[in-house]
Amino acid sequence: MLEKNSRVRIAMQKSGRLSDDSKKLLTRCGIKINLQQKGLIAFAENMPIDIMYVRDDDIPELVIQGVVDLGIVGKNVLKENFLNRKEKLKKNLYNILCDLDFGTCRLSLSIPLNVKYCNIQYFQNTRIATSYPNLLKNFLDKKKIQFKLCSLNGSVEVAPRLNLADAICDLVSTGATLKENGLYEVETVYISSACLISRLGKMSIFKENIINKLITRIQGVIKARESKYIMLHAPISKLDKVVSLLRGAENPTILKLANDKTKVAMHMVSSETLFWETMEKLKNLGASSILVLPIEKMME
Repeated sequence: MLEKNSRVRIAMQKSGRLSDDSKKLLTRCGIKINLQQKGLIAFAENMPIDIMYVRDDDIPELVIQGVVDLGIVGKNVLKENFLNRKEKLKKNLYNILCDLDFGTCRLSLSIPLNVKYCNIQYFQNTRIATSYPNLLKNFLDKKKIQFKLCSLNGSVEVAPRLNLADAICDLVSTGATLKENGLYEVETVYISSACLISRLGKMSIFKENIINKLITRIQGVIKARESKYIMLHAPISKLDKVVSLLRGAENPTILKLANDKTKVAMHMVSSETLFWETMEKLKNLGASSILVLPIEKMME
């Protein structure tokens, strides 16, 4: 008999930087769920899993308080929450189960394009706008830099134009938004990506099995995205050199070719993205009929 609250609850960002990638991850893990519905909770059809759509900075607390079992959250949000709780002498009760392969960004200090930057001393006694006051303070305290905090929850990049701040500390992916607002990066405060966290405390064996199954699927999705399925014809005399160009998850499958004793067919999973340069090197070794195919799912 299942416990009363036997469904695994996962908190994820309702909208924003990680929202779409989190939805795609769950879909590729085979979880059938209506991810388009507008409610705060969505229910999986084929697994005992519920999805809660929330603000990203609420996710750590929901996990810590045991409202949800799992959370998909950016490490920047997790670290900011950690430092905030540490300052208030509160414990951080969660486990990081696995890193995810999306949401990569950096929290950076940026200043106006017309200002020359020499070193970190530039920020001494400056006004800095940010949504991450604890991460910023932690970084600048280590550099022994005093600053004046301008705390903003959104549109941080416009603060210098509005004369609210001399610099900003905000998340950067491509830098396009900074350039549009006349800013450029000068210091990296924190490197971030998405991760899966879980609450502490005892769970039922049923829930643990569901979570372990989910983690296995997530790892399979990530592994598949990092890998390619390679098929080619290779000269027997150059097999060792061909294999050395392709870092495989396992040894390649080698098959005889009809009517050609000088070559064999090779099938293998490559753990690296195969670039044009690699294909050209394979061609120079005498390889032919080179095919590079994406992998939908993978389990080792």
